[in-house]
Amino acid sequence: MPLHFDATEYSARQARATKAVQEAGLDAILLFAPESHYWLCGYDTFGFAMFQCMVLTASGDLHLMTRMPDRLQAKHTSTLTDAQIHVWPQYEGSNPAAHLRDLLQKLKVANGRLGYESQTPGLTDANGALLKGQLPDVTDHSDLIRALRRVKSPAEVEMHRRAAALSDAAMDAGLTETRAGAFEGDILAAMQGAVFKGGGDYAGNEFILGSGPGALLCRYYSGRRHLDAQDQMTWEWSGAYARYHAAMMQTVVIGEPNDTQRHMHTAARAALEACEAAIRPGDPMGHVFDAHARTLDAHGLSSARMQACGYGMGAVYNPIWVDFPMFYEGNPLIMQAGQVFFLHMILMDEAQGLAMCLGHSVLVTDTGVERLSKQPLDMLVR
Repeated sequence: MPLHFDATEYSARQARATKAVQEAGLDAILLFAPESHYWLCGYDTFGFAMFQCMVLTASGDLHLMTRMPDRLQAKHTSTLTDAQIHVWPQYEGSNPAAHLRDLLQKLKVANGRLGYESQTPGLTDANGALLKGQLPDVTDHSDLIRALRRVKSPAEVEMHRRAAALSDAAMDAGLTETRAGAFEGDILAAMQGAVFKGGGDYAGNEFILGSGPGALLCRYYSGRRHLDAQDQMTWEWSGAYARYHAAMMQTVVIGEPNDTQRHMHTAARAALEACEAAIRPGDPMGHVFDAHARTLDAHGLSSARMQACGYGMGAVYNPIWVDFPMFYEGNPLIMQAGQVFFLHMILMDEAQGLAMCLGHSVLVTDTGVERLSKQPLDMLVR
């Protein structure tokens, strides 16, 4: 139940991760990122909001320390056995990091070279202080598992394809509800409902929908309105299947688009296509941002563009579906075949109060990119 991959896939991942631990010169790594837990063995929970740690030793032993409510969650969703699941006791004054140290002593690695993941919502500053209090010599290896997750296996690519199909379905459902006078809540309900009806999950963050002045915002905010006869609405959303994402972004014009909006859309589409052309295995991610900036600046829109134009996609958890790294100026990280990225061309003209955004997810191939979405890039007008 409900494992999304077969035993061979999980065994291969754990073998790669064990080798990475060895090559890093560690005796064990303490994993706090829920994405690491999920990738290694399928363990799927929002229990990472509490103190929770997965231990992978250099000999390949995998153990989880968690709270009682997640014991059966681990048995139900992962490859872990009873012997690999450890519950830290809750009582006034209980220190989960001390119980973790006890587990490490049983595994004979407590006094060894230990790495840990700090760059994750799965380890709060307070819990990190508890960890350092018990294990002061742990060293940050936040990228060890994250680097392994960047290149997707064929089975993972299939999950992204299914997520992209759900994103497409959500767009179709949202457009069906979009017209002058429509209520934003009905549009959101249709989009999210299409994902659930297609067998998908909640995404790693809320669907972003804003109209009128709110179309210039890149974040979800509470409060819904009805669309005016002449309006604009920006969506940023993602289908999610087995936690894998394929985000998209669009600005919909309600009524008749003006010349500025048409120009902004032409520029956004040209920038998106330029970014796709700049994605090549072996090239640095900064090249993609350069293509984005160069194109939008050539259209006279330098003041309206962002300082990043996309980021990695993967199986990720709240609070955001961003799976780093991002496309920004000078990013030296080399792109690889098998990575999945979300490309977003965001134009926010504050002076004129106009937005125009366009984006979708792509798979890096041996020679370039494959669009995962089947939606056209035409301006959306309702």
